[in-house]
Amino acid sequence: MNPRDAVRHLTPENWERANRLLLRKAIAEFSHERLLTPDRVNGTEHGFVVRSDDESVQYRFTAKVLALNHWQVDAESIERLGAGGEALPVDVADFCVEMRGALGLSDQVLPVYLEEIGSTLASTAYKLSKPPISATELARADFQRIETEMTEGHPTFVAGNGRIGFGVDDYRQYAPEAAHPVHLIWVAAHRDHAVFTACADTDYESLIRAELGEELLGLFTDVMTGLGLDLSDYLLIPVHPWQWWNKLAVTFAGDIARQRLVCLGPGDDDHLAQQSIRTFFNTSDPSKHYVKTALSVLNMGFMRGLSAAYMEATPAINDWLAGLIAGDVVLKRTRLTVIRERAAVGYRHRQFEAATEKSSPYRKMLAALWRESPVPALEPGRRLATMASLLHVDREGGSLAAALIAESGLAPEVWVRRYVDAHLTPLLHAFYAYGLVFMPHGENVILVLDDGAVERVIFKDIAEEIAVMDPSMALTPAVERIRVDVPKDVRLLSIFTDVFDCFLRYLNAVLVEREVLDEDVFWRTVAECIRDYQDSTPELAERFEQFDLFAPEFALSCLNRLQLRNNQQMVDLTDPSSALQLVGTLKNPVARFGRRD
Repeated sequence: MNPRDAVRHLTPENWERANRLLLRKAIAEFSHERLLTPDRVNGTEHGFVVRSDDESVQYRFTAKVLALNHWQVDAESIERLGAGGEALPVDVADFCVEMRGALGLSDQVLPVYLEEIGSTLASTAYKLSKPPISATELARADFQRIETEMTEGHPTFVAGNGRIGFGVDDYRQYAPEAAHPVHLIWVAAHRDHAVFTACADTDYESLIRAELGEELLGLFTDVMTGLGLDLSDYLLIPVHPWQWWNKLAVTFAGDIARQRLVCLGPGDDDHLAQQSIRTFFNTSDPSKHYVKTALSVLNMGFMRGLSAAYMEATPAINDWLAGLIAGDVVLKRTRLTVIRERAAVGYRHRQFEAATEKSSPYRKMLAALWRESPVPALEPGRRLATMASLLHVDREGGSLAAALIAESGLAPEVWVRRYVDAHLTPLLHAFYAYGLVFMPHGENVILVLDDGAVERVIFKDIAEEIAVMDPSMALTPAVERIRVDVPKDVRLLSIFTDVFDCFLRYLNAVLVEREVLDEDVFWRTVAECIRDYQDSTPELAERFEQFDLFAPEFALSCLNRLQLRNNQQMVDLTDPSSALQLVGTLKNPVARFGRRD
């Protein structure tokens, strides 16, 4: 690509717009997390101001404050004023430097955070350079078109598209919004250094033949034979192209030289990167598995590698969860399904393992897993969409959720009730019946739509993002890894934070801002879902009392504070509660719609 063409999206107009949109999010989320305390402008109903650390710069804006202390900031209203009242350009990097004290940005974290902010802005500028598609059009689009048209990323994290490690050419090839077909690179890893595990109904030979096809597998066999090697002594691993060119070909040079690793070349199938960036959907044959790869790129608080040791237990965990869901009458009634991670493979680099502790990124450079596709099990006439799309707003302010509601022909509160029944009810039952929690954010949930209405949901990303918090829950040794020790008083944050604060808060705001639904009606509908679930499972009444979803308030758990404190590794996944940043409380929006008398 011509180097000038590579940055053609970085125009003054796109950059100014990207900064204004991201500054709106920064003011809103940092105010929500009480890092900033906006002052009301005298004589105004919705006017506010925040000031820099030294008070030499102020930001004026209008906003409405909704339930859960949600700041709905008007992007067009934001003004940045200097000490003399002069207008200054809106620039999020300047904002972070000016507010570094309030945000708690250390000298070590600040420059990396600015790099993540710059990358996030560049991503937004790229999205603004794409031909616009209305929310109404997108609501009727296919699964992957919706996936690649998402513009926001995680709704909470301000620096949400850091992707440190990608060059601009990498961005245009591998970012999900670029929608560029990708051929994965396949390597052969000697069995002395690699481990393959699979679900009970999956075996290595059948999986590889189905994924590659006889012709390509034959070509790979010929490559190995030409080198005097036997493919049966090796395990095949799909690799992200960036990982091959930037990590394995250099960092694993010794293993390649000694033929512990052999590069076989690209696969035949086209894949599209998903919002999770290191996971690929097979567009040549959508019935084939997703492929999740290791990617040594820093994004949103973590290096996005995959641990070979961690992957080893993945299929067993998926089998356990699938069995639990299949055997539970309440979960079956919700029609919840999971797409299993059916097989995993990982390579153990013994020198790096000898030199590092178990959570080191150096142990996470070469592994992969195969996850079921939701397409083969899709009923006739149904469509798929990432749940993240419910928060999507087009360039003209149109809401995809509002478009789905209109398409369904249902009253907005009826549509919302069907959605929360499908999404929230299985989460409630998993928590109360088993002490089992998911990470059910927008990218981890797939909606099954019937004429615009949510019929059921599909959970994914299972083994890395579920946990059992109940110490009495019986687990087999193969699954014991998912048990976590979490204090009782914060366990319910798995619902209050992950569902209420990190998703429903935004959906409520989207619908309220467009006058689709009053927020009292929205939260009353959520409460009715909870009450009906509790009425249907009286055997869990003691648990409902112990973990009260209708409590007047709950702890505010702050995600941006985690990233602002440590943007290399926000959380120790083996001890997630130790990293919680709890700052005061939030009023529970369903409390006043509590149990029936």
